[in-house]
Amino acid sequence: MKKVKYFYNTNTLRYEKLVTPLRVKLLRVFSFLAAVSVAGFLFMQISYRYFPSANEQKLHKENNRLKDNYSILNEEIKRMNQSLREIEKRDNQVYRSIFEANPLPDSARAKMIEKQAEDRLIASLSEDELNTSIIQQINTLRNRLYAQTTSFTAIEGMVKNKEALLAATPAIQPVSNKELSRLASGFGYRIDPVYKTTKFHAGLDFAAPQGTPIYATADGTVTLAGNTGNGYGNHVVINHGYGYETLYGHMVRVKARNGQKIRRGEVIGWVGSTGKSTGPHLHYEVHKNGRDLDPIYFFYNDLSPEEFDRMLKIAATGNQSFD
Repeated sequence: MKKVKYFYNTNTLRYEKLVTPLRVKLLRVFSFLAAVSVAGFLFMQISYRYFPSANEQKLHKENNRLKDNYSILNEEIKRMNQSLREIEKRDNQVYRSIFEANPLPDSARAKMIEKQAEDRLIASLSEDELNTSIIQQINTLRNRLYAQTTSFTAIEGMVKNKEALLAATPAIQPVSNKELSRLASGFGYRIDPVYKTTKFHAGLDFAAPQGTPIYATADGTVTLAGNTGNGYGNHVVINHGYGYETLYGHMVRVKARNGQKIRRGEVIGWVGSTGKSTGPHLHYEVHKNGRDLDPIYFFYNDLSPEEFDRMLKIAATGNQSFD
């Protein structure tokens, strides 16, 4: 049986039956439904957040695993990038400097992804985006490694050329001169022994007994061996390549022959006094691309710093030449 409610009406001073208007009933129903809907929504959100389904838990774990793997790979890529940067720096500043080669421009190596932009990107990446990012970084490393490999291949060629260049560079004295007593006249303007006038002396004179062995100062090919009537008497000219050429004059006898391949330290003749000469000696010249150079600066294989300083002082003496 439905319970009937009454209320005391102060205007009529009597009890009257309580009747709820339809509008109020509808409002109450709507409020109830709204409260239920909000509560249900909140319950679902809480459930999804704190009580995910088995499938969601699996996906969440997989996503975390992928992100962990990405972080590990990303750290490894960073370490590789750092190592590669050190190699590139060493390549430019050390190896290429040794061989006087230009450093590789940055454009020749793929540039790195900036760290700050990368860090901001990681948190928002999907699985596909993570894979794409890793692939891009690996491709970047691959390009840089290819460029570096090409550079080292070029440097390997430079090493071989450098070895050949060193072997072709005059680096010893042309006669035995342990006591540094045989250098008789230096490079530059000297008094001509015949005409007694100041004349440019294009080499060094080594006074030595006739028959003293004369040595090639670098590897090369003999381009002239004999007497051409030019004042050098019996003399030898060796082309060493790389623009270098040496001349050995006034020999008593020539051992080397035209076209012969010569090694540094090989005997090419013996000291004499043929040609325009006032006594037994070796006249020695060094040319680079047709220009006369002071041979005194090409004895670095023979002399200590102290001996070289002494040799410089002897060569600087403004005395008379022997030829």
